[in-house]
Amino acid sequence: MAPTLTLKSGASWSDAWRRALAVAPEAFRDDRVLNLWNSTWQPDGRALSATSPVDGSPIAGPPRVGRDTARRAVRAALDQHRAWRHTPLPERRARIAATLDALTEHRELLALLLVWEIGKPWRLAQADVDRALDGVRWYVDGIEEVIGGRAPLDGPVSNIASWNYPMSVLVHAMLVQALAGNAVIAKTPTDGGVACLTLACALAAREGVPITLVSGSGGELSEALVRGPEIGCVSFVGGRDTGAAVATAVADLGKRHILEQEGLNTWGIWNYSDWDALTAVIPKLFDYGKQRCTAYPRFVVQRDLFDSFLAAYLPAVRTLRVGHPLAVEHPGDPHPELDFGPLINAAKAKELTDQVAEAIDRGAIPLHRGKAADARFLPGQDTSAYVQAVTLLNPPRSSPLHHAEPFGPVDTIVLVDTEAELLAAMNASNGALVATLCTDDRATFDRLAPQIRAFKTGHGKPRSRGDRDELFGGFGASWRGAFVGGELLVRAVTQGPAGERLPGNFPEYQLMP
Repeated sequence: MAPTLTLKSGASWSDAWRRALAVAPEAFRDDRVLNLWNSTWQPDGRALSATSPVDGSPIAGPPRVGRDTARRAVRAALDQHRAWRHTPLPERRARIAATLDALTEHRELLALLLVWEIGKPWRLAQADVDRALDGVRWYVDGIEEVIGGRAPLDGPVSNIASWNYPMSVLVHAMLVQALAGNAVIAKTPTDGGVACLTLACALAAREGVPITLVSGSGGELSEALVRGPEIGCVSFVGGRDTGAAVATAVADLGKRHILEQEGLNTWGIWNYSDWDALTAVIPKLFDYGKQRCTAYPRFVVQRDLFDSFLAAYLPAVRTLRVGHPLAVEHPGDPHPELDFGPLINAAKAKELTDQVAEAIDRGAIPLHRGKAADARFLPGQDTSAYVQAVTLLNPPRSSPLHHAEPFGPVDTIVLVDTEAELLAAMNASNGALVATLCTDDRATFDRLAPQIRAFKTGHGKPRSRGDRDELFGGFGASWRGAFVGGELLVRAVTQGPAGERLPGNFPEYQLMP
């Protein structure tokens, strides 16, 4: 009989909220967070209600502002930018370094807020914070060499990012953009992360880093945050539909842009035999329930190897650990070791569950379905945002699971007989961020990998977004604009010599680093 679980001591939402108010009282009120613009924490905007995906309990929602406030915030950010761009590099570096020290001091609180707001297990929440800190430190240590003689942009950088990596993607980018001499603006992701971002921005603002943080609907704020003449660059991370609208706007205006969009990242199996290695990596591919832009939801498998593939895959997927990220047997126990917790909200969980049911109804073959009874939950808790791992063979072409990223713990498998079919299946989404090809023969990998339309292709190993000097981008519809990572992130948000062509995927050209 499974033991009855309880909430880890000191890890409740109320505990995290009290600590956030104590650390940054200027940025939080008793029951809400504030917006930051014109160098002041503003009690404006309509605070929306929100619930934690962890257990459906109430948490702080985003204080949504309207178009007029967003315009004023952008104009104020331009004034900040004009002053900050002339701040000497040593001073900018010192202020960002001081911000990193403050963030490090409150590392565990930032991670706890992430657990409650976006449902990350403790290990992954800490990793999100640590990747932001370690990544920005790399730039602080080497900024003089990286920036060379480049100059800040003419206006601030506007950041619109998804909810899944508030620290290691959004805060990381904002601090590097500021280090390079730009004021920065960020829109709080609609679905989660507002308290974590507010705390991080409060710590940066105290050090004099020119940050604007506002909440609101993308449609209502896009005129100011995307099309505003004051904006020097738009940095976007999100889905293809929203990204396409942003891409159209920035293309019309000739504005600098970095648009990271989703793609169906694929894992190919061809003339392969190292099944123990595959078994070992499968659980890692389910980190955070595959709610990652670099997740691998599609396996493309040589038909002759399908039996061996299943013998390696199924035992591994059955070991996945799922549940409440803070549920323990005794209040003083360490945080549970989980592969994933909830999806971002109950609506997403229902959407994905419905897609799976529809795919099976139309002919997909279920090979694995995790059991809720095996998950770690508190007695009587709301579990509406949780989806157990599912594996489907041959999803029908009419299903979204055939051609789009599910952003949840659902794997699909497609069988192929020829190399041409392998490549076609691995390129199903017109571009991806990462891919992996498992094949025993290095010559086969070297021949096929260049034909896979992914920015990074691993040989038997997963690829990630990368840190420090590792570059990142995408092909096809998965990326538009300048590539980032390493020195390219700084080049993307600074001005170089006249006529410079940045490495990236642009309508008029594609230039690899």
